[in-house]
Order: sequence, then C-alpha cells, then structure tokens
Amino acid sequence: MEIIQNIIEYYDELYPISQEQKDFYKDLISRYNEPAKLLRVGCGTGLFEHLLAREGKDVTGIDHYPEMLRSANLRRRNQLMSIRFFQMSYLDMARFLGKGFYNIISVLDNRIIFIHDTTLLRKFFFDCKQLLSDGGSVVLDLSNFKIYSFTQKVTLPERSSLRVKLNSTISLRDDGKYVFSQNLENGSGKILPVMEDDLVYPLTDSQIEEFAKEAGFSRIEFYSSWKKEPFTGSEPSLKCVIS
Repeated sequence: MEIIQNIIEYYDELYPISQEQKDFYKDLISRYNEPAKLLRVGCGTGLFEHLLAREGKDVTGIDHYPEMLRSANLRRRNQLMSIRFFQMSYLDMARFLGKGFYNIISVLDNRIIFIHDTTLLRKFFFDCKQLLSDGGSVVLDLSNFKIYSFTQKVTLPERSSLRVKLNSTISLRDDGKYVFSQNLENGSGKILPVMEDDLVYPLTDSQIEEFAKEAGFSRIEFYSSWKKEPFTGSEPSLKCVIS
C-alpha cells in the first residue's frame, strides 16, 4: 500500500542531483549524437529530466504514480523543450514507446527493485534492449544489497534534508518474498507513511550481469559512485552502465 503523496513536497530535497551525477551523465551522453534521447523509468518529480531538457536533450519520463507526474509537469516553463511525461508501468514501456529510439535508459534511486521478481526483471532487460538505439546504454543506480543479511528487517541508509528524514526498510516474509516500507519524519517528530509492505526484489550485481547478458547486452560496467570509483562488492551503493 502506498501513501506516496506524503513525500511529494520533500521529494526533490531528499533525492537531489549531485554534481557528480551531472558529470557522469555528461560523459555518457557525449558518446551519442545530439540531441541525445533519454528515457527515465520511475522519473518521480522530473527534476533531473528538466535539467537535461534545458541542456537540449530529448527526454521522456515514465512513472506509475500520477501524483509524481503532476509535479513533474508543473515544472515545465518552456514549451520549446523536448520533454514529455507519461503515466506508465515499466511492464508497458515496450508496447507504447518507440523501439530503437533511446540512447540512454535510466532507473535511479533504487526504483529498479520494485520490479519485484526475476521473470519481470528478465522482461525489463529484454524490453530495454528493444527500446535502445544501436550502442545505447542502461544506467542503474541502487543499493548494494549483497552487504545485507535478510534474515531480519534491513534498514537502508537514511535520507535527510533540513526539514525531514526518510527511513526505508526491507523485510523477508515467510513466503520468501521481500517487502519494502518507507516513512517520513518531519521536524516536529511526526511520522508520515510513504509506502507499506510493497513487494520488491533486492537485485545484486551478479544478477544484473546475468539478466543483461541474457537480453543480449555485451558490456556491463560497475561503479561504487557517480565518480566511477571501483565497485568491489563491499560498498553501500552500486552504479551500473550496461551496453
């Protein structure tokens, strides 16, 4: 169950765009002809997408939360920017979006884990392969779930801003499925639920490599940060470029 509207006001400050992320994408985008065409799966409030569009990129964002997309569309000030947002599940993207069109497909901020079983994950990687242009790339940004033991409830690193704290947990149910819960704590100490027991799948680097190769990708690069620092398996976060 989601109570996603509780986070809308704070979303951008809890998921800011760092200079390191901007530099990472600038380098990746330079591989492609202008205007580079980017698709963001789980675009949230569209902060990063609008930044890219203002720089002249062709940007598409999809999300299944209408509350997020309303916020994303409210940002639009310049009708000449090449940017669009659709309410759409990752399950439908290969049906409705242009095949062979996108240079870069991104799933950031742990949103990949909401593709909550291996069959759906395999479909996702195959769908990305269809949607990408020749030489296109998939960028994934997620926690390194290899460092956690799911024999008990796992608490992910807290996100915080001047106004709120965001706490996230993953639990393993008796039926072998993983569920995700998230709560906001405001300045007065009030707890606001954001998600409650949503199904997730804590994807690991070895599984990413397996699914990517099955879908026909040949190159998988792992990093521990947007600075492209090496990923050894013990770092808290994982960045991945698949091509």
